[in-house]
Amino acid sequence: MAGCRTDCVEKPISIGFQKFGRFVGSNPWWFFVIPLLTSFALGGGFYYLEDREANDIEDQFTPVNGPAKLERQFVQENFPQNNSVFSSQRLYTDGVYASFIAVSRSSNILTEAAFNEIISLDKKVKEIRVSAGNEQLNFESLCAMKNDKCIPNAILDIVDYNASRVERTDFTFPFHNLGFHHVFLGYCVGGTDSNSTAVRSAKALRLFYFLKEDDRARTDLWLNEFLRVFPSDLSVKSIKVTHSTSLSRQVEFEANSRDVIPLFSITYVIAISFSILSCLRFDCVRNKVWVAAFGVLSAGLAVLSSFGMMLYIGVPFVMTVANSPFLILGIGVDDMFILISCWQQTNVHDKVEERLADTYKEAAISITITTLTDVLAFYIGLMTPFRSVRSFCLYTSTAILFCYLYSITFFGAFLVLNGRRENSNRHWLTCKEVPEERPPGRSKGFYLCCVGGAYDRHTGSEETLPMNHFFKKYYGPFLTKSWTKVLVILLYAAYLTTSIYGCFQIQEGIDLRNLAADDSYVVKYYNDEKEYFSEYGPNIMVIVKGEFPYWNAKNMSDLDSCLEDFKNLSFIEEDIFTSWLLAYKIYAFHMHLNLSNETVFKANLNSFLEYSDFKQDVNFTNNAIYASRFFIQTVNITTAIDEMKMLNELRDTAKKCPVPLLVYHPAFIYHDQYAVIVSNTIQNIGVTTAVMLLISLLLIPNPLCSLWVTFSIASVIVGVTGFMALWDVNLDTISMIILVVCIGFSVDFSAHISYAFVSNSKPSANEKAVEALFSLGYPIVQGAVSTILGVVVLSASKNYIFRTFFKIMFLVIFFGLFHGITFIPVFLTFFDICSSSDKITSREHLPYDDQALGHSQTPKCKVKPPEIQTYDNHTFLTDSNQCQTQQCPSVWSLTVNTQQTRSAQMCMSHNVPVFTVDNQTCEVQMYVATNNAAFTIKSHQKMNSDDQVHVTGNSSPQTLSHSDAPSLTNDGISEPDCLEHSAV
Repeated sequence: MAGCRTDCVEKPISIGFQKFGRFVGSNPWWFFVIPLLTSFALGGGFYYLEDREANDIEDQFTPVNGPAKLERQFVQENFPQNNSVFSSQRLYTDGVYASFIAVSRSSNILTEAAFNEIISLDKKVKEIRVSAGNEQLNFESLCAMKNDKCIPNAILDIVDYNASRVERTDFTFPFHNLGFHHVFLGYCVGGTDSNSTAVRSAKALRLFYFLKEDDRARTDLWLNEFLRVFPSDLSVKSIKVTHSTSLSRQVEFEANSRDVIPLFSITYVIAISFSILSCLRFDCVRNKVWVAAFGVLSAGLAVLSSFGMMLYIGVPFVMTVANSPFLILGIGVDDMFILISCWQQTNVHDKVEERLADTYKEAAISITITTLTDVLAFYIGLMTPFRSVRSFCLYTSTAILFCYLYSITFFGAFLVLNGRRENSNRHWLTCKEVPEERPPGRSKGFYLCCVGGAYDRHTGSEETLPMNHFFKKYYGPFLTKSWTKVLVILLYAAYLTTSIYGCFQIQEGIDLRNLAADDSYVVKYYNDEKEYFSEYGPNIMVIVKGEFPYWNAKNMSDLDSCLEDFKNLSFIEEDIFTSWLLAYKIYAFHMHLNLSNETVFKANLNSFLEYSDFKQDVNFTNNAIYASRFFIQTVNITTAIDEMKMLNELRDTAKKCPVPLLVYHPAFIYHDQYAVIVSNTIQNIGVTTAVMLLISLLLIPNPLCSLWVTFSIASVIVGVTGFMALWDVNLDTISMIILVVCIGFSVDFSAHISYAFVSNSKPSANEKAVEALFSLGYPIVQGAVSTILGVVVLSASKNYIFRTFFKIMFLVIFFGLFHGITFIPVFLTFFDICSSSDKITSREHLPYDDQALGHSQTPKCKVKPPEIQTYDNHTFLTDSNQCQTQQCPSVWSLTVNTQQTRSAQMCMSHNVPVFTVDNQTCEVQMYVATNNAAFTIKSHQKMNSDDQVHVTGNSSPQTLSHSDAPSLTNDGISEPDCLEHSAV
């Protein structure tokens, strides 16, 4: 249906690229040298790399305007940290600390031998000294204090640092009475086996060493020294020890860059090797070794230029950006294979600028579609609230643009330079001219090394690769069989069912321990922490915002009701509740105070707070209470789902309360990702998919097939999301980036095939699918394999970020490729309406090459019903030289009686029938040659419709109408509108 075409945008762009290709072909050195100079100039931006690095975990991996950051600001303003009365429970940050976990090698760590080693380690930590200028710093000079003493480890205080007292002490859990104080042991004793509150045994102990927060320069020196000294010479036998600090996660995350540099080098070696091997030809002239190498170089120059430019203008360089070069390499090599494929289909006898013009005309729209979709997908990713995602998208989208520009300039120019060498029939390595014909008597090795320049004599293009023949002769026909289509539909149903199931299994959020390498000491510490100390989770602040009448009975009833709602939550331990107000009421009871009176309430509050730990819990200023806080204890928060559920339920409970409340813990800064990651991912995918549909409608000349491209996007996204959940990959900031990538790559495969499907002029949908696979099936496979090879080395990385990138990219490429060469071709065959034109173009159905015969006429016959099938697997040429040098079973002579009789000959197999097609009825008449038979056509120069043409074949004359007769022009044989010669 011509009416369904939308080539008003595609056609002029295609013509524009054809003119641009001709211009590049005429001036290749300019387009080769300028990108090189540009890359080297922009590459100078790497000088600023160290200054641009921005790997602060909180800043990059948490939402920019997350609610917890505003809550922290409120806590900081109303409850400032008091360094003289330190309380880890009341920190609004993670704190500054060093820590180690001791795990018993036996079933119980509460033994004298284990405690001897733990006390020895404690002493070793406290003896660590560092120099700051002329000053010697030790733990006591930097420690956080309470009552002028360093914050102790309660479990060691209980035994008074005497290991012999351990087995004589009756420990109670989770609270232990130490003098007049109740000491909470939930955070320092793990793996307990308790009888009621009495602890019979425990598996692990955890010790903390808190430092002052207001002197980070000096405390960081001490923490780094702790990391250097502590693992060495532990000399312990009864326990296993893991350690960490408040700096460790950040330090280990920044160290990941060292892990990826060697992988990047390996990747480029693999990419170049694969590209060279896949472009290798057993023809010393047509070999594309240098073309493949410079195609990979083009992608490398794109990375150098884009990253350098971003660093010049000050864009932060985040660790996630280190994934981008692997991605760009795959995209660049994919474009290279498409361009090479189209170049090989051009006529080798044309000028190189015309060959490049034809290449750009055929390939430029296809790679433009994929570039636009990829770039827009990443620019839409800038809408996310995660700075790490924004940086990745900005660097990657810019790199894709440079990759595209260098593909049509630098790489196109090299195609021209290489084409000039081929036109001169020069060797790919030595550049010496070699013979085109094989001299007799030489070895096969000589033919491979010293003879080249072969091409398809029928089409004038380079010889088709075996893989292209595989797609046309075997895979394409197999895929278009009816029973195969049914099998593909069933396979797709199974794929979709599994994917949807997986989507319901996905977990959200990034586990912060995954930001360190697998073999990092931090991961070992986190594993012990999760195994032995997960029973008690974070201690949550419940904060009353603004002035509140605590003395009013009605208001107090509302507040008590809200606090009870918190206590009744399934993950809250109701018996562990810290309340300044409850303590104040007990104080008032003993002091006989009436707290229902506002004046009494305020007058006695300062004296109560002055000598209690609650001084930091009430913002009592200028005789007004502006804020106060209570503490509730969470339990059994072990998974990301638990964290998400906890955060949502706590905030929902606070919103329902008539009293203005907020809840806060420093961990909420990271948990905020749960609130936005799903909605932002869906938003990005939705907007990007809509943009992809618009681009497809504009550039693919058929709206229905554009919808199939959009369908492919949705299908691949569902598949990747479902299978990544089954592959233990969470939906986090890392995977969200790759899901955006998923959209661009799913378009790549489906757009190439869909564009090839609707752009070719085969009469049936099955033939269109086969032709599309013949044209682009192999380049798409090459691009997919090269992209997977580009990221496969990341699977060996010890870092979660890079391994996740590999897993999702593998799923994207694998499913995208399967859609591109299996699902989409089959689905497109269900709709014959996806036809590029009702006309059959001369290039598709003429019996011989236009340029070889000087033929320029385009048939106008409309193919009638499906029962008439046109076979065009072979093309016949009038090649007298070939007939002279080769023995033909039969030579058909065509003679026309004009004022000057002319004749032509065609080499034909004796069992190959020739048929003619009537341009009015499209009826087919066939003639079969036998050995030495003559096919003679006699005609006058001017013929009327009633004139007869005499055809002699097999010594039996037959009569054809004028419309069926071949005629001769001054240039050679030409045909009427409907004449076709083909082999059946």
